[in-house]
Formats: sequence, structure tokens, C-alpha cells
Amino acid sequence: MKYLFSIIILGLLASCGGIRVNYDYDKATNFRNYSSYNYFSDMDSGLSQLDEQRLLRVLDSTLQSKGFLLTEEPCFYINILSSEFRSSPNNAVGVGIGGTGRNVGGGVSVGLPLGNSGIQRRIQFDFVDAQKDALFWQATTESGYRENASPSVREERLRALVKKVFSKFPPQ
Repeated sequence: MKYLFSIIILGLLASCGGIRVNYDYDKATNFRNYSSYNYFSDMDSGLSQLDEQRLLRVLDSTLQSKGFLLTEEPCFYINILSSEFRSSPNNAVGVGIGGTGRNVGGGVSVGLPLGNSGIQRRIQFDFVDAQKDALFWQATTESGYRENASPSVREERLRALVKKVFSKFPPQ
């Protein structure tokens, strides 16, 4: 029973993968000046239409809980860019053969990859000041992605991603 429980926990951790987030922002920006937002009208996120709707719902809910309003005349605009790529396996086993004799040496080494390469999705959030038309905050995420995931799993994954990205917004 313990063995089965350990395998299930390990499987959940491996399937979730970590969400990595990189932030960048203009230090001269006073984030208290921003109270409303909207999305660029010509935004091409690179997500499927359903995933984009899910992401925007979660994003709206998160920003509104932080006190921002979705308006037609916003203080800042949001642009979302997404791309998918196949990552190479992180683990490898090295096999080597070597020999020496009478001051002569030689060797051969081969690296064998372990595991499969996985599909990763990169999503970038750009916040652009509406008055200055200047980028003032950006977050880029990378996380695992499964094309055949159910709609509920996709939404939960996007919810976790947005929660992590906006845990440090606005910056202190």
C-alpha cells in the first residue's frame, strides 16, 4: 500500500512539472497609478480559442480581486503571447571506455538520454501604459503542457499559472 501511494505521489509531481516565472519591470513605475486595464484589440495570443477564453477568465478574476477594473478607457493594456516547444531530456547516463598503457591513453564516451522530451508552453504577459505606450511590467512563464488534457485540467493548469505569475504583482 505504501509503495502504491508513493508511486501515485511521484506521478502527480512529475506530471505537474514546475511553473517557472521570470519578471521584469520598470523600477521608476508607480504601480498605484494604475487602476484599470483592458486587452489589446488585435491581440494574437497563440493559444487555442478555448484556452485563450479560459486564460482571460482566470486573469480577469485575479486582477479584479487585486482591485483592478476592466474598462474601455484603461490605464494599461495587456498583451499575451504564447508558444510551444519540445524540451530535451534533462537527464543522461554516460558510458565510457578507456585504456592506458606505456604512456599512451585513450577513451570514448557516449551520453544516453533518459526519459522523453516533453512539450513546454511559454506564455508572456506584457503590461503597456496606455498614455505613454510603453511596456512597464512583463512576466514570462514556462511550464509543461499536455495537448490531450481535459478542459478541467487545462483550466486548473492555467489557474495555477496565473496565480503564480500574479503572486508578485504589483511589485513591492
